[in-house]
Amino acid sequence: MPTHPLPYGRQHITDEDVAAVVATLRSDFLTQGPRVAEFEEKFAAYVGAKFAVAVSNGTAALHLCALALQVQPGQRVITTPITFAASANCVRYCGGEVYFADIDPATGLLDLQKVRQLLEAHPKGFFTGLIPVDFAGLAVNMEEARALADEYDLWIIEDACHAPGGFFIDSQGIERRCGSGQLAELAIFSFHPVKHIATGEGGMITTNDEQLYRHLRRLRTHGIEREASGLLRQDEGGWYMEMQELGYNYRISDILCALGISQLARADAGLARRRELARAYDAAFAATPGVEVLAPGQPGHAYHLYVIQVADRRGLYEFLRGKNILAQVHYVPVHRMPYYEKLGWKAGDFPAAEAYYARCLSLPLYPTLTDDEQAYVIDCVQEFLARNPA
Repeated sequence: MPTHPLPYGRQHITDEDVAAVVATLRSDFLTQGPRVAEFEEKFAAYVGAKFAVAVSNGTAALHLCALALQVQPGQRVITTPITFAASANCVRYCGGEVYFADIDPATGLLDLQKVRQLLEAHPKGFFTGLIPVDFAGLAVNMEEARALADEYDLWIIEDACHAPGGFFIDSQGIERRCGSGQLAELAIFSFHPVKHIATGEGGMITTNDEQLYRHLRRLRTHGIEREASGLLRQDEGGWYMEMQELGYNYRISDILCALGISQLARADAGLARRRELARAYDAAFAATPGVEVLAPGQPGHAYHLYVIQVADRRGLYEFLRGKNILAQVHYVPVHRMPYYEKLGWKAGDFPAAEAYYARCLSLPLYPTLTDDEQAYVIDCVQEFLARNPA
């Protein structure tokens, strides 16, 4: 048994990361300084987008996207029930209504055919937006999502928190990176410690739309415009700034962006290690009775999570914790949260999502997980299944 717990995910902080943060602590700017813009530019380049806006966390990113796309009371937006609650909550923050469509049980992703059925069951214009989630790091086919959205006049926010560096291959054989801005109005990322790039807390919005980009920058800072070209009053002094709308303080500090820049420099290496670990899990479980891997061997998978499905999920969860392996469940379906049940959702509404939830478990997967530690995890899973055949 390892001497330390093996969580499902964790940050990797190097001496270079520490040095980058210390250098910023000793600089002239702790916030609203040059590291923020540098992180934005480098992250936009990494995912292939024209613009990026760094914010305080992924939830703030979602909220600002909903505001920028003018979600209002009475508007209806579709998302998946298998996601962190923030993917849906951002619509509620603006007074909008959340509708769910079921998942594809083979991938855990929002089932676009179920979305089509939902759209066809209502008059055109009933829905205004779509929030697909690149769940576990597996990219949604945004080419298909875009075609569906265009057909029904929907905007798209791609929740790519699990998938920096991930991609899907379109109908022309071209790799389309998650968050590139080519097929969604906006995309969002998170830099929570369990994610690929860790800043402690932090988030990013990417887009190719310059108007949305400038709007998001205002909303991030109280709705205030500082750039001379955007001021409504052009005859004031150099000190002048103006609040043009009601915004928020969703800024991120230079300290966190310095860490993000350092982490981004080795993002590809971390992603390669995640994929290497996933291949080892795939090989081990391919011949293990009683375990089903969610979407094994998918090209472009960014592997934020490695998800298996077993009949006795609770038994395996508790057995692994007894072995110092802190596997986790991702996620309780959002429509089964008490808040959303009060809005009328109930058990049985989305059978595939609920069946997935009953069996899913995320195993340890992060770049510093050693081969020996992974072998221990595999041995423990196989031991439990041998003792408890389905």
